[in-house]
Amino acid sequence: MADGEEERSPLLGGEKSPEQAPLSPPGYPSSGIPSAVPVGPVPPILPDEQPPPYTPTADGGIPTINCRVCQAPVSLEGKLHQHVVKCTSCNEATPIKTAPPGKKYVRCPCNCLLICKNTSRKIACPRPNCKRIISLDGGGGAIPPPIPASGGTRVICGHCSMTFMFTSTTNALSRCPHCRKVSSVGSSYARRKCTICVVLGMIFILAGIGVTVGTYELARQQGGIYFAWVGAFIIGILFLIRGCYYGTLKVSYIQTSP
Repeated sequence: MADGEEERSPLLGGEKSPEQAPLSPPGYPSSGIPSAVPVGPVPPILPDEQPPPYTPTADGGIPTINCRVCQAPVSLEGKLHQHVVKCTSCNEATPIKTAPPGKKYVRCPCNCLLICKNTSRKIACPRPNCKRIISLDGGGGAIPPPIPASGGTRVICGHCSMTFMFTSTTNALSRCPHCRKVSSVGSSYARRKCTICVVLGMIFILAGIGVTVGTYELARQQGGIYFAWVGAFIIGILFLIRGCYYGTLKVSYIQTSP
């Protein structure tokens, strides 16, 4: 995953630097600012793709580009010194300059524009309603889901609803490669574990109560019996806590064939 706070910070800042003046695009005069003219749609950002070219107006002047998300025209007036611009239609960012040296742009499936190191293998989307972990290949694009291994089963994660491969032949715990959270493949495994832990926990607690009542007088002469009391109660409580964990564990289901 990409390191550093700068890789998780928004690309669009709230303020512009007053010391930097907008620059005219190459080959166009700096005077004259006619109205923007929309252009045709362009494809979305691809790995290692350069930012979209500026589209000048008919008389020359401030150019426009198309938003990479909604394809709406975005005027670059007063924004030519920035690396990215914000679309007024969809509020998403579109790059107008190449990424800084050693960096690359990545577009999350939620349309959030991210920037990370060229060597990054994973990057997390900072949006609270997304938090997706994006795996990157050498070119910077999102890696497609892994090819199913022979004998594996496709499972739908109970946390993020993403599909992943589960190779075990019995119901057990699994960790989703997308959200990295643990779930039970099938409800029977978690239910069985929960029942076993609760029963063992109650046995140890009842045994601790019985030992406490039966050896109460003897414990006054032999202090070591207190350790047996405490040990029985601690083990029983730990089993009950483990049972609660299995009882509240999310369940992932095997994907059925369409």
